[in-house]
Amino acid sequence: MTVTGHDGLERCPWGSDPGLARYHDEEWGRELRGDRAMFERLSLEAFQSGLSWSLILRKREAFRAAFVGFVPALVSRFDESDVERLMTDAGIVRNRAKIESTISNARATLELGESLSDLVWSFAPDSHPAPRTVDDVPATSAESTALAKALKQRGFKFVGPTTAYALMQATGMVDDHLVGCVARRS
Repeated sequence: MTVTGHDGLERCPWGSDPGLARYHDEEWGRELRGDRAMFERLSLEAFQSGLSWSLILRKREAFRAAFVGFVPALVSRFDESDVERLMTDAGIVRNRAKIESTISNARATLELGESLSDLVWSFAPDSHPAPRTVDDVPATSAESTALAKALKQRGFKFVGPTTAYALMQATGMVDDHLVGCVARRS
């Protein structure tokens, strides 16, 4: 069920938080394409693993600065001194494994031989039922499991089926806005 937000609009329960409403309304579930943008979302979803999205969203600008705009060609050149620098950056999540996986994933992006965005979108489901309650929203799907497997086979890290599904939600591959939500597309 949707809830009434601070502005009187019906939203998914998590989107009614004033700090998340703009992201909910304008970004989450909207089609996103392009390799840099997809690499950024993939990276942020990996950093979010085990944490709240609101924390990652508050730190997004610091992440963008720390990871030079999430340009894969630039991030791929990071070395151990960059890892150490990032481990001291209080503006981001200082998790060595997640930092190192972001650098590794930038390299994997460049080695794909195809567009990261096109690869991710090739796993979009043909159809997806409109959820009525948050209990109807899955944590994974057959497509996210297949996407995670394909990415891992290509050298990506921190991309399990749950992270892959969150990426699919964030980039509009699936529309998990609840029925009645102001941001639902159909």
